[in-house]
Amino acid sequence: MTASRNPRLGILLMIATVAAFAAQDGFSRGLAGEYNTLMVVMIRYWAFAALVLVLALRRPEGPRAATRTARLPAHLLRGVLLVTEICLIVWGYTLIGLIESHALFAVCPLLVVALSGPLLGERIGPARWLAVAAGMVGVVVLLRPGAGVVSWAALLPLTSALLFALFSVLTRLTCRDEPTFPAFFWPAVTGAALMTAIGLPSLEPVAAADLPALSAYCAIAILSNWLILKTYEQIEAARVQPFAYLQIVFVTGIGITVFDEVLTLPIAIGAGIVIAAGLFALSLERARS
Repeated sequence: MTASRNPRLGILLMIATVAAFAAQDGFSRGLAGEYNTLMVVMIRYWAFAALVLVLALRRPEGPRAATRTARLPAHLLRGVLLVTEICLIVWGYTLIGLIESHALFAVCPLLVVALSGPLLGERIGPARWLAVAAGMVGVVVLLRPGAGVVSWAALLPLTSALLFALFSVLTRLTCRDEPTFPAFFWPAVTGAALMTAIGLPSLEPVAAADLPALSAYCAIAILSNWLILKTYEQIEAARVQPFAYLQIVFVTGIGITVFDEVLTLPIAIGAGIVIAAGLFALSLERARS
C-alpha cells in the first residue's frame, strides 16, 4: 500500500486488531497457566497456519505464485524469530503477568529504530537516538533495580521485544522488492512446522471445561491476523502504528479484571515513559517519510 484507501476505517480496524490481540494474550496467559506453554503456542500456530493456507488457496494468481519468493532463507529466519518471541512472551505472562510483560515489551518499536541503522542502512538522527535513550530510562524504571525486585523472568518480555524487533527489521528488508503476502505466509507455515515438531511431545489432554476457552483462543488467533491484514489494506502502517499502543490499555484491563493483577505506580510510570518515547520516534518516522 502506498496510500490510504479509507483512513478512518483503517484506524477502527487497528483498534479492533489490538483488542483481538489483547484477548488472544489473555487466553494465552490463562491456558499456559494450566497447560504447557509449547502446547499452547503450537495450537496458536495451527490456527495461524490454517488462515494463511486458506488465503493462499484463494489468491487469484494461485498459491504457488502467491507464495513465491527469492528471499526464502530470510523468511524462514523470520519464522524462527517470531515463534521464539511468542514462546518467550507467553511464558512471561505466566511468571510476571500480562501487565508487566507488555509494559516491558513496549520497548520494541524503539529497538526497531536502533536496529534500522546497522541492519537497513538507515540514517538514525540525534532525535531518534534520544527517543531510544528515553525508552531505556523507562525500562530501568520498570525493572526498579534499586528496589531489589529485578527477576530473571523480566528478561523474557525484553528478549521477546528484541526478537520481534529483529523480525520487523527483516520484514522491512524482505518487503522492499517483493509482494507482502510471502512475508505473511512463510513465517506462519515455518512456525507451525517448528512448533509441531517441538510441541507434540508436550501435547496433553484438554479438560472438557477448557475446550470453550481453547476454541475461542483459536478463533481469536485467526481473527486477529485477519484483522491486521484488513487494516493494512485501508491505511499505511506508519499512520496507524500509534494506535497499536492501545493494546497495553486493553491488556491492563484484562490483567486487572480477569487475573487480579495490579497496576503499580512504577509500572505505570515506566510504561508511560516507554510509550511516550515510542510515539515520539513514530512521529519522527512519519516526518522523515
